[in-house]
Amino acid sequence: MLRRTLTSLAKAVLLPVHGATLLYRAGRAHQHFFQPVLNGALGDQLAVSGDRRTIQLSFRRGGHDVAVADLGLSEPHQKTVVFLHGLMGDELVWQTGFQDPANGPLRYGPRLAAEAGIRPLYVRYNTGLHISENGRALSRLLTELVETYPAAIGELSLVGHSMGGLVIRSAGYYGRQLGVKSNELRVKNEEDNETSKKLTRRAREKLLTLNSQLITQNEAPWLAHVHSVFLMGVPHDGSYLEQNGMLVERLLRRINLFPTRFMSNAIARRSNGIKDLGEALLVDDDWQQPDDPLLPRPRTAVPLRAGVRYHVLVGDWLRAGVPQAVREYFGDGLVGAASGRGQLFSDETQLPPGTSVRTARFAQQHHGGLLHHPEVYQYLRQWV
Repeated sequence: MLRRTLTSLAKAVLLPVHGATLLYRAGRAHQHFFQPVLNGALGDQLAVSGDRRTIQLSFRRGGHDVAVADLGLSEPHQKTVVFLHGLMGDELVWQTGFQDPANGPLRYGPRLAAEAGIRPLYVRYNTGLHISENGRALSRLLTELVETYPAAIGELSLVGHSMGGLVIRSAGYYGRQLGVKSNELRVKNEEDNETSKKLTRRAREKLLTLNSQLITQNEAPWLAHVHSVFLMGVPHDGSYLEQNGMLVERLLRRINLFPTRFMSNAIARRSNGIKDLGEALLVDDDWQQPDDPLLPRPRTAVPLRAGVRYHVLVGDWLRAGVPQAVREYFGDGLVGAASGRGQLFSDETQLPPGTSVRTARFAQQHHGGLLHHPEVYQYLRQWV
């Protein structure tokens, strides 16, 4: 009896110590998230001030940025999968569990490498920047990748979670624009040429037609490698959370009292990346438009790419017994169901030639759960 009492007392005395130890271990396991969270909240402001904590878009390996030239890719024509995290995330969400980044359970990237023989590459980026800024930077990075390793890169698949999926779509837009601008410049140069000035109207129209046919040949080179795009929990038509945050900010501003002005200004300091999520703005021109509180910003159409297989993966967070309207609104908890499916992906009559869209729904899965769900992994394993 005495021994049991002393043992219980010892456990009670040591409980705070054990609790502090667990808290310390949890803190160390999650410390890699501090910089991504800071960048997601204020990354645009960090970038403007030149803060050393600003994340630069880069491939990552072993917890460090790695230059394309240092990737050392040698296996010829290997199927390559590029993973992009979402808001306030980093590359480790694709690799290990949260309990212990060093020894946690393997996630999609390492498992696909071991079981399917694919080459996983992980990108980390500053989620506080405009989505379009990250999209342009990603297009440049992928261009450098395929130009540095022309024999090593075979089929290219892109996997994006949440904001990462929007960055992938934005990158495709800017990769395509490279070809458009290149050919516009060629036409202009031809028209400025003395010989071209003597061309008949019909001959000049033929020249313009020829240049439009050559646009694809002048796109960013990585686009020709893209085979599949996986979009997991992506707010294709905007995030209801950010839309509600915007309404709260504007309401507090209209009340125009000192406390409401203070709160409104604090909310307004959220990053450009978060603001872009409200309406899924993928192009510079969209967020550069004047902000009219009474009207949504006009959105530039970003079409799907011909010949690419798109996989739209959505979570259904609430139980089947919940009213359908409620389940649709909340979707996976962070992205509404309709936005997660995306209006663009739902209209098969508007798909470019050779393009396919496959939508997969995962019952009772929340937004973050899509990153480590066995059925999601099996889906990737089957279609990647």
